[in-house]
Amino acid sequence: MDERKQIRQQMREQRRAQSAAQSRDMGWQASRQLQQSRIFRNSQHIALYLANDGEIDPWYIIEAVWRSGKQCYLPVLGLRPGNRLWFIPYKPDTKLINNRFGIPEPAHPRQQRSLKPQSLDLILMPLVAFDRQGNRLGMGGGFYDRSLAFLQHRHSWRKPRLVGLAYEFQQVDQLPYQSWDVPLDAIVTEQQIYLPDQVK
Repeated sequence: MDERKQIRQQMREQRRAQSAAQSRDMGWQASRQLQQSRIFRNSQHIALYLANDGEIDPWYIIEAVWRSGKQCYLPVLGLRPGNRLWFIPYKPDTKLINNRFGIPEPAHPRQQRSLKPQSLDLILMPLVAFDRQGNRLGMGGGFYDRSLAFLQHRHSWRKPRLVGLAYEFQQVDQLPYQSWDVPLDAIVTEQQIYLPDQVK
C-alpha cells in the first residue's frame, strides 16, 4: 500500500471514531477560530460542505455565514461534464438530494443558478489529512483538484481562497505531493489556524 493510501485509511478510521457530538463540538471551536480571521471577514461568497464520513462538521460556520448576510454555497456533482464541482446557493429552505456518493447536495433544477469556483471568494474544504506546508489529502476522487487546477497558473490575483477544515489529529509531518495537488491558503482546526503563506 502506498503512503497516501495508508494515510487516507488511517485518518478515515480516526475521523469515523468521532461521535456526532464530538464532530459538532469541534466544528463549533473551528468556527470560532475562522470567524476571527480576515480571510473570513473579507469574503462574501463562501462555499462549504455538509459533513460526511466523519468529517469535522461545518454547520456552525454555515449558520455564521447566513447570520452575517454573506452568500453560502454547496458543491454539486454532475451538473456539467468533466467530473468538476459547481456551486449552488444554499439557504435554510434549500431542498437537498443525495448525489451518487450518498452525500446531500442542493437539488439543481435547470433554472438554478450555479457558479464556477472562480466566482467565489472562499472555499472551505473537507480533507483527510494536511501538513503545515498547506498540502491537502482528499478522499481520492480528485474533484476539488480538477475544479481548482486553474489556481496553479495564477501568480498575483488568487481567488477563491482555499481553507481546509480538519480535526487537529489530521495533521501529519509531511504529505507526499503530487503535481496536480492544489495547495491550501490556510487550515482551520478546533485548536488553531495554520497559515502556510501567512494569509490572515
